[in-house]
Amino acid sequence: MKKFFARLNYTKSFNVLKKGFWLENQVAIAVLGICSSLAITNKVENAIAMGLGVTFVTMASSAFIALIRNFIPSQVRMVTYMVIISTFTIVVQMFLKAYFPALANQLGAYVGLIITNCIVMGRAEAYAVKNPARYALVDAFASGMGYMIVLIAASTIREVLAFGTFLNMPVMGEDWVPWTIMALAPGGFFIISLFVWFIRDRQQFDESK
Repeated sequence: MKKFFARLNYTKSFNVLKKGFWLENQVAIAVLGICSSLAITNKVENAIAMGLGVTFVTMASSAFIALIRNFIPSQVRMVTYMVIISTFTIVVQMFLKAYFPALANQLGAYVGLIITNCIVMGRAEAYAVKNPARYALVDAFASGMGYMIVLIAASTIREVLAFGTFLNMPVMGEDWVPWTIMALAPGGFFIISLFVWFIRDRQQFDESK
């Protein structure tokens, strides 16, 4: 572990983290992972589980691809990515079913669809196959957590408005009238659109200074 951190260029690592979290946020800027974002952000616990799952799969697959990148024929690289990504996705599925079966049922097929999540494949093709494993890990972590932050922020608003709860704990009182639309995909589309607008607007404001 000490050797790992000793070989990191901290300036480069910081820039990679900044891009993943903010400048190139996978949801707000790259507009990736939107389907899962709309489907599972009606509850905060779902957003946390999906965010951690995508982050783990992205980090594990990116690191593995970076380690073997010189041995992957360019003609079959996409197939290779899919095999690696699907392996780690199955690990996440099995873990959730073993230790969090209720949560696994709530997420349904969306955990399995991490295999087709454009964020995971995108980081493999755009970064991991071109860089050392230590930086591929940093990039994957930043991209996954940037995705997770947007999911948690959106799900916090949706859960409070749709159910009057936060992490299934009542926060709005007995007289609260649920906003049913926020439990549905259109509500998720509206909230995530606001985050996309806010993040892009803030970036343009920062650039204009």
